[in-house]
Amino acid sequence: MRDLRNQHASSALLNLIGFVSRRKLKCLNEVQQISLEDALSSQEVEVAYICSESTSHEDYIRKYRTVIHSGCTSLHSYQQCTRVPISSHLRQHQHFLFDYLLMAAILAVQLDGLLLGFTFSTIDSLQFLNAGKHVLVEYPMTLSWAAAQDLWELAEQKGKVLHEEHVELLMEEFVFLKKEVVGKELLKGSLLFTAGPLEEERFGFPAFSGISRLTWLVSLFGELSLVSATLEERKEDQYMKMTVCLETENKRPLTWIEEKGPGLKRNRHLSFHFKSGSLENMPNVGVNKNIFLKDQNMFVQKLLGKFPETELAAEKKRILHCLWLAEEIQKYCC
Repeated sequence: MRDLRNQHASSALLNLIGFVSRRKLKCLNEVQQISLEDALSSQEVEVAYICSESTSHEDYIRKYRTVIHSGCTSLHSYQQCTRVPISSHLRQHQHFLFDYLLMAAILAVQLDGLLLGFTFSTIDSLQFLNAGKHVLVEYPMTLSWAAAQDLWELAEQKGKVLHEEHVELLMEEFVFLKKEVVGKELLKGSLLFTAGPLEEERFGFPAFSGISRLTWLVSLFGELSLVSATLEERKEDQYMKMTVCLETENKRPLTWIEEKGPGLKRNRHLSFHFKSGSLENMPNVGVNKNIFLKDQNMFVQKLLGKFPETELAAEKKRILHCLWLAEEIQKYCC
């Protein structure tokens, strides 16, 4: 809501008009609650941001898998759809916020009859895409590669934008790393992430709840192959350690570790060794500012048809590759 009320150019195109929630809130920050049915059926609603906990994602996927394929006859990219790009006269358009479960969260915006959806739940993405709405989804968009592939096929069939939020790629730390590794030949590397306890039942298997770190590695070093993966758990101590061994296309080893338990501080520890030198740990590169707003700007550019097709294809390929890796890691560990 803060970014939508920001005076930034992309926010000026979006006017917040209401929110939907499974809880009875009636009013939130002077914004009125509306029903999900009204949000889905309204021709005035064109964009929705949806967010929820990842609990029971796979149950949703199994239950609603058939919904995706209903009516599928041919696929086409949203760039080819005659309803895109959107008109530039957007100031009069309306916006609505959808709060889902315990997270303040769904925002919908009227953009010339198009709807954007932002969701952390597969079933909500399905509903909004099937209703002919654009979808902006928090990462990971699903907890399986197949479900994500189905969502993308549905979006293409409907001629809608499916955008997965990836604010971790807009962080100052990643921008710094990207500049540091360009043109360098990797010999080996590792990335360790530590944090306090995290309930798998609520946030999914560690390879999915930590997929932002995997996205870093793929974005820095290209597509990776899985060598091995192990998971050490002591549930009585709320401790978990996942160790994943990966290889680059040039057979260079990368190790990704997620370690969580009481007393562990949230931190990243990295070590990358190149032929030309080494990078150990992350220097202080400044405070991350407006990363969600920056992601929103990217989404608006997609709605306006101003996002390069080559970048769209590369983004989709990266997202699906990371989900495939996360799923393979889970198979190794279970």
